[in-house]
Amino acid sequence: QVQLAESGGGQVQAGGSLRLSCVASVRPFSRHSVAWFRQGPGTDREFVAVIDWTGDRRYYADSVKGRFTISRDNAKNTFYLEMNSLKPEDTAVYYCASRQGEAFTYAARYRTWGQGTRVTVSS
Repeated sequence: QVQLAESGGGQVQAGGSLRLSCVASVRPFSRHSVAWFRQGPGTDREFVAVIDWTGDRRYYADSVKGRFTISRDNAKNTFYLEMNSLKPEDTAVYYCASRQGEAFTYAARYRTWGQGTRVTVSS
C-alpha cells in the first residue's frame, strides 16, 4: 500500500514561489507515474501537472504552463512541484497522487492520494 505525504505549502504574495514535495512510502517508486491536483474554494479538484514513470513525459494544465515545473527524484522516493509567478487564483489545497504505469490527467485514474497541503496566494 503506497502512502503519500505532501509538504511545502504556505502563504505567499502574488509573484512569489513555493516548492511542494511529496514523499512516497513504497519502494521502488520508479514504476509509478505521479501527478499534482488542486482544489480551490468551492471548486472541483483539477489537474495541475503529471510526470510519467520514465520521467520523460510531463504534462501541465494550461493555467500553470510556463510557471510550474514537476520533477521527481526516484532515489529519494520524492517528487516535486516548483511553483513560480504565483497568482491569487492558484490558491488551493494541492494533492499529490500516484499510480503504477501510464500517466493520466484525470483524477479518477489515481487510487493513491496524499492528505493535501494548502497554498494561499495573496494579492
